[in-house]
Amino acid sequence: MDNDGCSPGWQQKKEMAGGSYEEAIAALTKLISEKADLSGVAAAKIKQLTAELETATANGSTPFNPDERIRTGFAHFKNEKFQKNPELYGELAKGQSPKFMVFACSDSRVCPSHILDFNPGEAFVVRNIANMVPPYDKTKYSGTGAAIEYAVVHLKVENIVVIGHSCCGGIKGLMSIPDDGTTASEFIEHWVQICTPAKSKVKTEASTLEFSEQCTNCEKAIMPSRIEVFFLTAMQEAVNVSLGNLLTYPFVRDAVVKKKTLALKGAHYNFVKGTFELWDLDFKISNSVSV
Repeated sequence: MDNDGCSPGWQQKKEMAGGSYEEAIAALTKLISEKADLSGVAAAKIKQLTAELETATANGSTPFNPDERIRTGFAHFKNEKFQKNPELYGELAKGQSPKFMVFACSDSRVCPSHILDFNPGEAFVVRNIANMVPPYDKTKYSGTGAAIEYAVVHLKVENIVVIGHSCCGGIKGLMSIPDDGTTASEFIEHWVQICTPAKSKVKTEASTLEFSEQCTNCEKAIMPSRIEVFFLTAMQEAVNVSLGNLLTYPFVRDAVVKKKTLALKGAHYNFVKGTFELWDLDFKISNSVSV
């Protein structure tokens, strides 16, 4: 098979994958008739497949087919969105002018395009563990820096929104790191320590809370009424650490402070209660607005 994936053999396999049961059986029969030495291998594979199908039938389900899920997903998108919105996609073919740059968690439950109903072309999105923005550093986290630079300098987005969410595993991981800094993972704990200032503040100000409550407070740092005095100065702490880190990027700071063409916003999505909170960072923390 050629490296470009365009050989006849690859095409034949592709056609078989999308063909009918009868076509697949015919192709297998033809292959075995041409290469009799494969009959034993084929028999073993068929036996294995039969056992898998019997197990799936007994459990009342069919095996998950990732290729089929991708194909049907794209077919639905093409039929229901792409072909029904030729003007929108025609404009997008010429370029993009998003108003938003969004930092969101990689968590499969919190896709920003779904929860905020963004259309294609509306938001330039970066997703990572715990929706964190690292501080400016030319030698570290260059992928994040490149995305911010492109969005601010070239796309000239008008808003950067950092969206935290409920039940965040990344925040739980951050809050679980021992005080001596020892880690058990290769990448995750090193990454989430970007928001160590949030952890430190919550540990200090919310030391009387249960661990789960501390994690919630670190996600958004909205303190409960028992420490309401802290509410005004440290609310949405983990997200605000990222908002503060954004200001360490010279081109972001220039757009926010000098040109005033860029606004930084924090948000928190609670998928348990179905609520969304949004606030501005204007060198002080404004009151949040609940939706």
